[in-house]
Amino acid sequence: MKRYNLLIVLLLLIFNLTTAQKKGSPAADFSAVGEAKSKIESTVPLVIKHLKEVSEKENDPNILSNGTAALAKEYGKVELEWRLYRGNMNNCILNNSSKKAKKCMEYHNNMFRGTLTNYNNYITNLTRKNGYLGVDGDTKLNFNPAEITTKLSESFFNGNDAANRMKGMQKKEFIGQTMKDDNALTPFNQLAAQ
Repeated sequence: MKRYNLLIVLLLLIFNLTTAQKKGSPAADFSAVGEAKSKIESTVPLVIKHLKEVSEKENDPNILSNGTAALAKEYGKVELEWRLYRGNMNNCILNNSSKKAKKCMEYHNNMFRGTLTNYNNYITNLTRKNGYLGVDGDTKLNFNPAEITTKLSESFFNGNDAANRMKGMQKKEFIGQTMKDDNALTPFNQLAAQ
């Protein structure tokens, strides 16, 4: 009889450990941050490639230099907002109750969506077919601000739920991973040189 009791206790222990690991291992929740970073960064080489093609077709180097300078300015706005967005989302989670955190995150998510929408409008107008100077182009941009911010929002909401099960430094370290240097946008000049 004791063997069966021991077996049942062991099975319950294993079940509880695996369940706790699933609940306590939310690190994968922030993968959307890396995906968003990649999608934002991938726009720069594509747009510059388009500008080069137009510049060569029109035999006008100013198209490339002026277009690149304007793109750098627009990308700079996104780069600044990206850093602020991640910091604000973390502050929402760390400094508020669950209900207030969600309202706070919704606000900052909408702000970031607006920034990405403005950037998307700019690069779309610059690269669309029959766009800049009437030159045909076939540049395809895989950039959808609504999709990106929806995934980010879900990621941070899940992160908030996970963080609520943590205490002190563990919570701070978990949320802080979104602010690591790996998640910062690559500077424009590095992307433009690719």
